[in-house]
Amino acid sequence: MKETAPKASKEEDMYSRLSRSILCLTALTVSQAFADPSGPGRTASFDYGWKFSRFGTMPDGSITPEPGGAAGSISADSSEKANLAAHAIDGDPATRWCAADAREGHHIILDMGADVSPQTVSIDWEKKLAHRFLLEGSADGKQWTAIADKRNGSGNETRDTVPATGKHRYYKLTVFGTGNGNWASVRELILADADGKRIAPLVPSEEQAKDPRSPLFNDAAWRTLDLPHDWGIEGPFRMDLPNETGKLPWEGIGWYRKTWNVPADAQGRRFFLDFDGVMSKPQVYVNGQLAGEWKYGYTSFRVDITPFLRYGQPNTVAVRVDNPPESSRWYPGGGIYRHVWLTEAAPVHIGHWGIYLRTPQVSTQQATVDVDTTVANTTGKTVTPVVVQEILKPMPRGNTSSPTQDNIRDATDGLQVVARAESQGQPLAPGKEGIVTGRLTVGNPTLWDTENPHLYTVRTTVKIDGKTVDTRLTPLGIRSIEWRPDGFYLNERRVELKGVCQHSDLGPLGTAVHTRGLERQLEILKQMGANSIRMTHNPPAPELLDLCDRHGILVIDELFDMWRELKKPNDYHRYFNDWHERDLIHLCRRDRNHPSVILWSTGNEVHEQYHRKPQHLETSRRLTELFHREDPTRKVGVGCSIPEAGYNGFGDTFDVLGYNYKPWEYKKFSQKRPNQPFFGSETSSCVSSRGEYFFPVDWDKSKGFFNFQVSSYDLYAPGWANRPDIEFAGQDDSAKVAGEYVWTGFDYLGEPTPYNRDATNALNFSSPTEREAYMKKLQELGHRAPSRSSYFGIVDLCGFPKDRFFLYQARWKHEQPVAHILPHWNWEERKGEPTPVHLYTNGDEAELFLNGQSLGTRKKGKADDDRYRLVWKDVNYQPGELKAVVKKGGKPWAEQTVRTTGEPQKIAMEADRSTISGDGRDLSYLTVTIRDKRGDIVPRSKNDLTFQIDGPADIVGICNGDATDFTTMSNPEKKTTMHIKAYNGMAQVILRSRRNASGQATLTVSSPGLEGAKTDIRITPDNEGRQNR
Repeated sequence: MKETAPKASKEEDMYSRLSRSILCLTALTVSQAFADPSGPGRTASFDYGWKFSRFGTMPDGSITPEPGGAAGSISADSSEKANLAAHAIDGDPATRWCAADAREGHHIILDMGADVSPQTVSIDWEKKLAHRFLLEGSADGKQWTAIADKRNGSGNETRDTVPATGKHRYYKLTVFGTGNGNWASVRELILADADGKRIAPLVPSEEQAKDPRSPLFNDAAWRTLDLPHDWGIEGPFRMDLPNETGKLPWEGIGWYRKTWNVPADAQGRRFFLDFDGVMSKPQVYVNGQLAGEWKYGYTSFRVDITPFLRYGQPNTVAVRVDNPPESSRWYPGGGIYRHVWLTEAAPVHIGHWGIYLRTPQVSTQQATVDVDTTVANTTGKTVTPVVVQEILKPMPRGNTSSPTQDNIRDATDGLQVVARAESQGQPLAPGKEGIVTGRLTVGNPTLWDTENPHLYTVRTTVKIDGKTVDTRLTPLGIRSIEWRPDGFYLNERRVELKGVCQHSDLGPLGTAVHTRGLERQLEILKQMGANSIRMTHNPPAPELLDLCDRHGILVIDELFDMWRELKKPNDYHRYFNDWHERDLIHLCRRDRNHPSVILWSTGNEVHEQYHRKPQHLETSRRLTELFHREDPTRKVGVGCSIPEAGYNGFGDTFDVLGYNYKPWEYKKFSQKRPNQPFFGSETSSCVSSRGEYFFPVDWDKSKGFFNFQVSSYDLYAPGWANRPDIEFAGQDDSAKVAGEYVWTGFDYLGEPTPYNRDATNALNFSSPTEREAYMKKLQELGHRAPSRSSYFGIVDLCGFPKDRFFLYQARWKHEQPVAHILPHWNWEERKGEPTPVHLYTNGDEAELFLNGQSLGTRKKGKADDDRYRLVWKDVNYQPGELKAVVKKGGKPWAEQTVRTTGEPQKIAMEADRSTISGDGRDLSYLTVTIRDKRGDIVPRSKNDLTFQIDGPADIVGICNGDATDFTTMSNPEKKTTMHIKAYNGMAQVILRSRRNASGQATLTVSSPGLEGAKTDIRITPDNEGRQNR
């Protein structure tokens, strides 16, 4: 795909919206405003009015054949459930056809659509085995002629290539044995011409109307939807699916189609489709022709659709999306789950991600800003561009307007130009790109910082012969960053990295991007005291980086979870050799203008860290060199899971070393590698379930796992991990570590450790009776644990804080008084029994009272149980009131009270935002709690809840934070009424405004035997210019 036109950050963020000028669209028609083909370009949302359908593996586990000539041109006498015959000609080495059993004689028949004369036929097998096979050709599919007879055995290879003879339409491959009882399994069947080029099957004209790629295809029966869209989160959860990936049906094939008009007078302009991310392996067809494709589901990419358009006529884009099984270690989602943009540009325009900002000299007195502008010339003549760069003082925080091309100047009116530079580029030949560099100086700049994330705006104007042909607005944060052996420095000030790792799903919304959902996550993390995120283990949505710029969140931008060595059979390792450079360049050029990005990460726990082969170091070194080439202003790191990675040569191939779960290694590393910066790239991995506590309390980290939940005393972790206290000690005992990134900030779908080993956890129950009952239940369930989401989060899947939230808040927010008691105090069955009480505080000492009687004072010390938490181990439970009184420096600091509640009496409901925009994007998160007559949350309540919405909003998600709840959380067929149980006194419902709507939406929640609740949400008219975003 050619990289020749503009794309920038976008969505609700005021500054990011400045970086896109807007092309006004109706739902299906491009505006007619093309009188001047050389005028500035425009960009608009392309999210609305798509048709969608699923094929292959369906949500219920059945198989629906994919329509169309390509999918129908190959057949098999049998196929394993998800490994269909079509996979043998899809061009993807990650998929395969597999026979239904190990019997001899299974075959596939390829119909080329017409007679062809290949030079060779190659068979790519799944495994390196001595295959016995017969390859035959036929003109009519009935009479067969042998092409290659290998029934006595071929070489022990993963590819067999045989010379082809004759001209045939049909090709039949019959497998007579593979040895060792393996089933016949073919990744690709390739017919190649004399030049080695693959010969594609022809689709007969009479079959085109059956092909989703074709404009003639009838998609009237398909579902209509808007993007972003994650088909997996729509469920249902299924016990037979792996809990590693969330027990959701994300595997399969999806087709998206959209038809729109391009006016006749638009000829001479350039048109591009910009995809922020598609999961996975999208193929983009325009009017039936392949216009572009990508492999990595997390990469943003552009497709030049200009050559395929029909001006003055309807145009159809069709996107095929393919999620193969065993391609992810966590829930990846499925579909076009990020935004799509239609970009229209003049023949001479700013290139894709064509603005590159740098601040080589920064102080509070003066800053130097370098701006590279890539200009693309798609005309037939040589042009000489002139580029004007202007730095504008930041927009007022209250401004929420979005500029169109007509009002782009108005959007910056009233802002002072604080620096200006005009540069003439070199003559640019037809079909070429060139870079024009401008240098600007800003006096007395306001620096971007975590506490004051100040943003300027760079206005770039490209002129040809004095006429403006393109304009771009780009946010600018003026700041300096440096990694030193003793930590990370921002604007010459050491900043402790108080970070979390984050996967890309938004809990009940799946992976579909919702800007407000991302912003809410940042708000919760900042309340905890976090100042940084490691984007694990893939490029994030561009909106998230826009938000991090605005909120002052530092970012480690990570590229891959694996390189050439696999982690899952069908993961990215299959594409690494051919695609890694393109993916790296796209990530770097898209994200390098963000002041929030402080480090590039090339990978996470890659097997190459073991340095078993010389090429392992070369792979790492090459990735580092590519990042340095594309962005010399930032360092490069890797997250490593073995101590040896710091000493075996692997750590020499990049700049900054990240250690995963090695707090005891920090001091040793700083002594042996005194010149290399390092940090905790993944830390703790403590696991817990919100509001669950099991007794007796054991400080052995392997003991707190019962009933498919995990005790919330925050003492428990898998074998490789530790409670937070141990990580804290490792950092405090080694002054040079730059900080940490906790695994994870939020719970996420998939990876439900310690229950992701299914039947092997059958003994993790709290009593012999429960063990016997649950083992029987587990047998009935097919030896599969019901857990479908993680327990790692500091906050749960809803975003409700677990107890650990306050442990980190106490550590990271030194000036804010913190006191948090655990557990809750509803233990009727434990009267008189020891019920340990833990207190998280940033004070020095605390006295605990039970029903007014002092249980003693505890002081912070150096012991295991008092360095980061205060513990009263021998509290005998009595109902009533627990109260902690905390002092710091001998003075009162904080207090907290926990009391025994009464029975559930009523429901309370509170919205995080009572007014939202009617743009069809905005969200309101409502927290639902079960309360007693005094208004206290009843901590062990699990009441049934029914939600009903009336007015211009829909229910788009429900959740309760229970990792074993199989309620479908996002159901497009139930937008007005949904049901879920409360989990330990809480639940959540998410409302989204309807597009172009306004008025009052009323949400009602009810439960048998409880007083219900009602909340009104005001939907305001969408701001002019935002309705198409």
